[in-house]
Amino acid sequence: METTSPITLAVVSAGLSQPSSTRLLADRLADASTAHLTRAGREVRLQLHELRPLATPIANHLVTGFPAPALASALEEVSTADALIAVSPIFSASYSGLFKSFFDLLDPGALTGTPVLIAATGGTARHSLALEHAMRPLFAYQRALIAPTAVFAAAEDWGGTGDALTDTLPVRIERAGGELAALALAAAAAPRPAASPALPFTPPPAALSPH
Repeated sequence: METTSPITLAVVSAGLSQPSSTRLLADRLADASTAHLTRAGREVRLQLHELRPLATPIANHLVTGFPAPALASALEEVSTADALIAVSPIFSASYSGLFKSFFDLLDPGALTGTPVLIAATGGTARHSLALEHAMRPLFAYQRALIAPTAVFAAAEDWGGTGDALTDTLPVRIERAGGELAALALAAAAAPRPAASPALPFTPPPAALSPH
């Protein structure tokens, strides 16, 4: 990518309600990242993908293997973006099934070398560890470049000052946006690594085959 070309920033929000606090957090992170990139002299092309209206196409794709046009477009834009913000609500101590299903549909290696900012929302701060034990491993498996700061917003973060030991939500959003912008600028200055080819399937020895 030319160093003067716009940076494409894809935003995936898996919020299920309307209005959605997950979408609100995604918007705040996109604003912070865009501001940092703009101050660095780069134009930003923002692509927002809400998964709620894609729930049925995602389910159909999982069972048929063929994406509807809107879903195919979303998968293509996320796969080819220069940077990604991924935000999910936390259910049962992990990301939502809709969020996981969408990223399961990406081609293997589609996010190799892509800077990614992970974030989540939940009812209480007790769910925040899901970022580290669920979301970060998911994108590490995808070989993405994950920003050090992961942002979790509990219900109390929106109206109060948050946990004094982990900074307030606006501070975390600003820091995470700066980190993603730095990673995106560095990635833009270097060729994107090629995805590793899929390993060929080797049939198991006859002795291990089911009978």
